[in-house]
Amino acid sequence: MAVRIRLSRGGSKKRPFYRIVVADQRAPRDGRFIEKLGTYNPLLPKDHQDRLIVDEQKVSAWIQKGAQPTERLQKLFATLGLCNAPAIHEQPKKSAPRAKTVERLKEKEEKAKAAAEAAAAAKAEAEAAAKAAEEAPAEAE
Repeated sequence: MAVRIRLSRGGSKKRPFYRIVVADQRAPRDGRFIEKLGTYNPLLPKDHQDRLIVDEQKVSAWIQKGAQPTERLQKLFATLGLCNAPAIHEQPKKSAPRAKTVERLKEKEEKAKAAAEAAAAAKAEAEAAAKAAEEAPAEAE
């Protein structure tokens, strides 16, 4: 029997509230569970004390017994120091920008570079002209 530590949703529509439970992997999300370990309210600010309420001893005991927390709970437990943070996965190739988009971005960068170089050259030219203008009246005197 594979045991998971996961979130069981409660609350009303668009107002989620979760119980942190230990459940059989095959049990429905909001269905039968073995033990309740705490609560999680994502609507509260991150620094609010009631956002995540967990019985840390029970969680560590279940993890030692082999229960696997879900990725979301692994992130939350990592902030409490109960387990390691999950590895951050790279973006899948599916969501990467397509070839034409990459070309457009490169063209845009090149145009921006060219404009910056032109502006720098114009500024240097203006400074040189200003210096020449200052020196010319000095020589005339």
